[in-house]
Amino acid sequence: MTQSTATNTPDSAPLSDFLSAAESRRERWSRLQVVAQSQLRPGGNKEQLAAQVETLLGQLEPLEGFWAYPGTHLMRQLRKLLSEGDLEAFANGVSRIKLAIFSGAYRRDATAWNIEADAEGDVSERIPPGLVADHVSRPYFEVLTVSLEATRDADLQREVRKLRRPEDSFTYELVQSFSFEDAVVATIVNTNLQAVVIYDGFRFRSRHDMPAVRELAKRFGNIQEDGLQHDNGLLLASALKQIRPEIDIYLVTERGLEETATSMQAASVRRVFYEVEELMEIHLSILGGVAERFRTPFFDNLKKYAARPIGTFHALPVARGKSIFKSNWIRDMGQFYGANLFLAESSATTGGLDSLLDPTGNIKEAQDMTARAFGANKAFFATNGTSTSNKIVVQALCRPGDIVLIDRNCHKSHHYGLVLAGAQPLYLEAFPMVEYSMYGAVPLRTIKQALLSLKAEGKLDRARVVDLTNCTFDGHMYNCRRVMEECLAIKPDLVFLWDEAWFAFARFSPFHRRRTGMGAAQALHDRLLSPDYRKTFEEWKESMGGKVGDALDPSDASLLDKRLMPDPDVARIRVYQTNSTHKSMSALRQGSMILVHDQDFSEVEEQFHEAFYTHTSTSPNQQIIASLDVARRQMELEGYELVMEAVALALDLR
Repeated sequence: MTQSTATNTPDSAPLSDFLSAAESRRERWSRLQVVAQSQLRPGGNKEQLAAQVETLLGQLEPLEGFWAYPGTHLMRQLRKLLSEGDLEAFANGVSRIKLAIFSGAYRRDATAWNIEADAEGDVSERIPPGLVADHVSRPYFEVLTVSLEATRDADLQREVRKLRRPEDSFTYELVQSFSFEDAVVATIVNTNLQAVVIYDGFRFRSRHDMPAVRELAKRFGNIQEDGLQHDNGLLLASALKQIRPEIDIYLVTERGLEETATSMQAASVRRVFYEVEELMEIHLSILGGVAERFRTPFFDNLKKYAARPIGTFHALPVARGKSIFKSNWIRDMGQFYGANLFLAESSATTGGLDSLLDPTGNIKEAQDMTARAFGANKAFFATNGTSTSNKIVVQALCRPGDIVLIDRNCHKSHHYGLVLAGAQPLYLEAFPMVEYSMYGAVPLRTIKQALLSLKAEGKLDRARVVDLTNCTFDGHMYNCRRVMEECLAIKPDLVFLWDEAWFAFARFSPFHRRRTGMGAAQALHDRLLSPDYRKTFEEWKESMGGKVGDALDPSDASLLDKRLMPDPDVARIRVYQTNSTHKSMSALRQGSMILVHDQDFSEVEEQFHEAFYTHTSTSPNQQIIASLDVARRQMELEGYELVMEAVALALDLR
């Protein structure tokens, strides 16, 4: 991603600025602060400095409309100070805004919204908890509204602020948008957004004449101006969900309410409101939607359990911490870790803690919430790392004598799983990248060759699983959907295991999501059900002379280079994904997840649970389970922001 220069105009802002919006934004504010402060010093080329200020401010003004802070209001204040010639107040205002953006102070400090106040450094977020007094503040987020500019203005912001109550768990500010294109871009660049409220009647074109805006809307929205009709709100909702599936979308309409609410496209909308409904209902729905994602069933109950005044007359000796804090010799361990760690320890599954082996309460609920967050049908927590998760899946799916197509460079846990299951590996060679001293992924051509060779040998019926590492240890990603499509064209009941130990974060990036096992499974599922695909498949089948599926000739070398298509009537979507949550999320070591998108899971459910019992302790670590629950919460609420920042840093480093 390239950095903008001070000579860029808003109209020429490159697309990369939007894809690394946070970094580009902070860089521009930093430069504006330097130039604004330089204007106050004696000497220097005043005309040149004034021109630089004008250029940078001109770049920021249209872009800041995508955020609530500083937003258009504070940007107008800055412009007013500059036009009045009050350079000192302008420089102080720029410094205050820049500091608030960098520190996040605007999320918890109301004075940050007053640029006339003195700027004070806030380093508390950079210091580990316990070293400074904790700030007691409610989590902050932003809500995007999309409507006609003529009918929605700053009055809506004031009305929303009046609805705030002391008992609200969260606080939010509005970001207002008046076009399809602006709404798409705001959803991409504003990582603070947690909800979108779409009103009837908005235009397609952005009010800013920026080609990059149009390109983003086309790329992610996949809607042209002539495609907007009476259901434009639903089209926008669908487009925004493709970008960020975790956010809540609300539709406010005054026409065709019943038809809108029952439309297939309404699946992207959390709730449909009638235009005359009170704003309070929308306000409470927004807070309720965020609260649902914020809730951590197991962690919440673990905290309640730790606070109960109970005595311990059974294992574990460290439970409640008495064996630690009363000791003359190991008290330092308690001082190091703190009391809560031991108050939350127990060998019991009572007190609302549930059982990992047979969850029926809050662990089951936490796993269901994880499945929703990661786009899976089912999710299972594992407390002994993805090494165990891989063995569970392999042992559950494979039978003695089954053939598993597997990357020779896979993690050793897959080999152990095959040994336990009695399955036979058919090793696939990854693509060598000699010039970089690394291996890439297994080429699709190699996988197809292996399947066709098994077919020629009369052994294709024994091929059970395709087991691949995604992304590879060197960071190479598969086109999972393409791989599964072409493999299912040869054998429609293949099961796929994607070892995504280092790729758990990918769900929360629109650029990486489609490369994940779960993202590809859903995309392939939808594709096979669509009438357009069936039509395309029939045309392809005719071009193949009717020789598809079982009729494919394994000796036909041209099949290796042809795009093969699975028969939608017989292909089954059976996909498993293992994530090392502790490697790329805020989970304790050994925290792992198994994600399932299997149309025929009922056929292997019993074996799956037996394998899970085999490899899971009856005394799992409660803190690991809690950290998996919390990791899901964090990724649903700020995973998009964290991943975008990580990608920007990686690109800078590269």
